[in-house]
Amino acid sequence: MPAAPLLLLTTCPDAETARAIGRALVERRLAACVNLLPGALSIYRWRDGIEEEAEVVLLIKTRADRYAELEAALSVLHPYELPECIAVSIERGSTPYLQWLEQCTRPEEQ
Repeated sequence: MPAAPLLLLTTCPDAETARAIGRALVERRLAACVNLLPGALSIYRWRDGIEEEAEVVLLIKTRADRYAELEAALSVLHPYELPECIAVSIERGSTPYLQWLEQCTRPEEQ
């Protein structure tokens, strides 16, 4: 039975960082695809203040059984002290796309 597909969300401070993280995740087969959405404005509470920062949103397509490894990689690759890492279950999708996602995120055979 195929692993459950996930959509993972994170943000990066700039396009260069987002591109490097996205490429690393796809190269390691932790993600089938990473979309970079520039132009986000994030307003958030951090420490004792309210911050506003321009960011790039990453939409990361992966599988539930790769989540722990992806989260660990993200914590190493990401420049933020506390990177956003939110996973949302993909309830439905086209069968060919989900099969492709499954195939692209299988660990390489040793």
